[in-house]
Amino acid sequence: MSAVVASALSQRFGIEVALDAVDLTVDTGEHLAVLGENGAGKTTLLRIIATAARPTSGSIAIFGLDASSERRRLRARIGYVAHTPGLYLALSAAENLEFFCALQGVDRGRVAEVLDLVGLGDVAGRPAGKLSRGAQQRLAIGRAVLHDPALLVLDEPDASLDSGGADLLARVMRDRTAVIATHDHALANRLCPRTMELRHGRVAGVPTRLRIVQ
Repeated sequence: MSAVVASALSQRFGIEVALDAVDLTVDTGEHLAVLGENGAGKTTLLRIIATAARPTSGSIAIFGLDASSERRRLRARIGYVAHTPGLYLALSAAENLEFFCALQGVDRGRVAEVLDLVGLGDVAGRPAGKLSRGAQQRLAIGRAVLHDPALLVLDEPDASLDSGGADLLARVMRDRTAVIATHDHALANRLCPRTMELRHGRVAGVPTRLRIVQ
């Protein structure tokens, strides 16, 4: 079964066309990088895939379920890193994850494991607002995998990450389907066997299979 199937996906904001009849299929277990300049439609596409937005027209199915009518069921299977971390800055790193454990019905014992996974075990008690921007991004990535999702949707996840960020992304993407938006062609080459480019809301050419750099 394909993890993501989108057909003629379009999104309009008034007279502005953010996506224009985008077709997309992502196989289960596949890693796809979405490239494009600012304003190309990457964030809009990823928000729709993550069920954070509904398209103006067209259809999208995630794991065979309609993404518009089955949003609640699908969100238990999707991990999403948005353009900004969206953390509770007054709460500690651990408390941020504990809060989401409560929301998602995840055992709190998972918190220490995830903090170690993203390299924040030694700052678990520090308020998120006191963390560096890179550490905040690591915490947002940790939150996205807290419930062990089958699909990761990552919007510019490398923003502000340190030199070990690519290794972290490779770890969290392993054994999952992933769609990642990035400006960094080298990162896309490293993480994703396939890439597609958006230009002015449209797919630019045929999705390309990249040489994987070990």
